[in-house]
Amino acid sequence: MSIAGGGVPHREGRTLMLLPSLPEDGQGPGSKASGKVFYNPAMAGSRTRSVLLFRHALDMGFLGEGVVYALDGLTASGLRARRWLNELPPEKSERVSATIVDLEDEALKWAEASHSEFPPIGGGKLEPSKGDLRSVVLRSGRHWVDIDPYGSPIPFIDSAMQSMARSGVMEVSATDTAALTGSSSTALMRRYGARVRTDSLAHDSGMRVMLATFSRVAARHDRAIVPLLSVWDSHHLRVSFRVLKSVSTANELEDSIGWRVHAPTKEEVFASIDAGLHHESSLAHLPMHCMLPLKFPIDRTDPRVSGPLWVGPTGDRVAMSSMTEENALESSGPKFSNDDPLGWDERRVEAERRGVARSVRHISEESDVISSSHLVVVDDLAAWLGSGAPPSPRKIVDMLNEAGHSAGVSSYGRPSFRANAPWEAIVEAAMSIQPPM
Repeated sequence: MSIAGGGVPHREGRTLMLLPSLPEDGQGPGSKASGKVFYNPAMAGSRTRSVLLFRHALDMGFLGEGVVYALDGLTASGLRARRWLNELPPEKSERVSATIVDLEDEALKWAEASHSEFPPIGGGKLEPSKGDLRSVVLRSGRHWVDIDPYGSPIPFIDSAMQSMARSGVMEVSATDTAALTGSSSTALMRRYGARVRTDSLAHDSGMRVMLATFSRVAARHDRAIVPLLSVWDSHHLRVSFRVLKSVSTANELEDSIGWRVHAPTKEEVFASIDAGLHHESSLAHLPMHCMLPLKFPIDRTDPRVSGPLWVGPTGDRVAMSSMTEENALESSGPKFSNDDPLGWDERRVEAERRGVARSVRHISEESDVISSSHLVVVDDLAAWLGSGAPPSPRKIVDMLNEAGHSAGVSSYGRPSFRANAPWEAIVEAAMSIQPPM
């Protein structure tokens, strides 16, 4: 092994790695520096979901029938690509040729040492490449591209989009959440050409701004995107989407982009219903938010308005339904062994398994209502209706489903639910749980 001192073994999911020191010694988002290997344990859930989505894409034939050329850009420890190769079923991982890219020699050396010391159970190929992602990605066509930068992903999107095969998947993380959620409005406008209202849905709006931005980049290259999964997790936003070569679909870009309006007027809600962006409603009660098509005349100085942003579903029902806790544990959950190479006891293994399961919490349930009109944060709902304590998302979902509507607890980062129901049905359910004070 070329790494001085040999390194310290560690596990994430079902995959072993070597690190200069354990993450408890301070590795994390604040410790990235030149010449050091960067491992952020806060992204463990993101990497677990990436394995599951990769498996789904292979199952669905999104990535063709031959070799799958994948790229883990800005790879740092190389762990994401190594988890693809180690945690996909062997008959799938052996199809994957994964390139890991980083500007740091030291990071690539640690990734190679980990791969040599703990080779994948199945197969597949891992190829390190030192250089700038923006140039490396263009060296060949890619079926899968992962972009997980320290900050904004904007500098990397155009070249990555050009590299995509006729049908592929791109996953993009963003840690410039202050911009994307509207707290840093000048950075948001400069990077994404949008504005976001800083309310409880700001992170959802931020992910929708990302999707709108990436869809415009795709359209410039005669491509279109289809969202598969969008997640707000801790310090980052992440969107995953199919990229398809399709001039006709790219020409329909504006159908998926529009505005989100807080406290809409009746005229705005009627326009949303007419555009198919809002459930039919009597308007006996006005909703907290609605989406509007891009062509609707908007005053962009109106503080109620967020956008331009993606107004379609932010995920795919089938992809999200595959992200069950059972599937996550099957792919990525470690199993206890008396001769565990790290010496982990049953309690430590079980803690890792809980983390794997937690990374997909509510995603499968949410899949059936991902295209719904309403994402409702229960704290906001209580304030909007003038009731007391916020209703339980589970209780309100159960009541809506019993009434014949579609609803599910959301994986969004605040207690919330999605519902495909008239707004008055949501109000009625909330009122029945806790009448107004």
